[in-house]
Amino acid sequence: MSQPMRPQALPGVIMALTSAIFWGISGTCAQFLFEKKAMDPSWLVTWRMIFAGFILVVFSMTQERKAAFHVWRKPYDILRIVLFGIVGMVAVQYTYFYSISLSNAATATILQYIGPVFVVGFYAIKNRKWPVLAEYGALVLALTGTFLLVTHGSFEELVISEKAVFWGILSAIALAFYTIQPVGLLRTFSPSVVVGWGMLIGGVGFSMITQPWEISGIWDMGTWTAFAYIIIFGTVLAFYFFLKSVTIIGATHASLLTSVEPLSAAITAVIWLGVSFLAMDWFGTLLILLTVVLLTWSRKEKAEANS
Repeated sequence: MSQPMRPQALPGVIMALTSAIFWGISGTCAQFLFEKKAMDPSWLVTWRMIFAGFILVVFSMTQERKAAFHVWRKPYDILRIVLFGIVGMVAVQYTYFYSISLSNAATATILQYIGPVFVVGFYAIKNRKWPVLAEYGALVLALTGTFLLVTHGSFEELVISEKAVFWGILSAIALAFYTIQPVGLLRTFSPSVVVGWGMLIGGVGFSMITQPWEISGIWDMGTWTAFAYIIIFGTVLAFYFFLKSVTIIGATHASLLTSVEPLSAAITAVIWLGVSFLAMDWFGTLLILLTVVLLTWSRKEKAEANS
């Protein structure tokens, strides 16, 4: 039986919601940079990872001192953190931002949120156990929500391009890999160490392909503001607030509260950039958010049953 949150948990609730809102708005900022300022998604991804990764590594050094470098002591840990940075971090960042450039922040964020379904599928295969009823229900909700989002209920045409759908689904798969692959690292090292080094490694590695020293986009006050927001609020502070919320209210409640991220992206995209979001889009969004709720509570029930 789940316990209700205590009144003292209010700061944790606020932090979790704030991190979700920050993440959602950062997606809309990215759409603004792609549509209005002609910025290349790969250029933005590279500098986002380099700057945010550097800040998070410095932060972990101030909090943990020498322990921030312990991830580099054993060859196996080095291999895992490099794999997380080059494959996990680059994949989840690039597919998401490229999906935004092909559609919009709202649609791309919502499509990425079907990622937990792929996580469930992976563990079902790995553990050779059929999903429970709630997980089957989540799959149906995710598929229905995605169908409504990309077709508006029509079997004859898509309301976004096939390429946008492909990259949106790919970003969900990348999110699943990003969730699963660093689990071992997170048992040994703090999240700020793992994510900080992962971002920095991914950014430096990706720069060998993207050549970020060649400036992309039209730079004015609006560009600088959106770019700074993505780095500071949409990455560093969002990540910090989420981690703090986990320590106060636990991972289950924090994950549930951060599922408002797609709503944040949708609302800001509609109000700020005039993205057309119809009733069918909102309904599809609701179904996908219910997917997150079902899967989160299903994991909690399993944990309580095994404890």
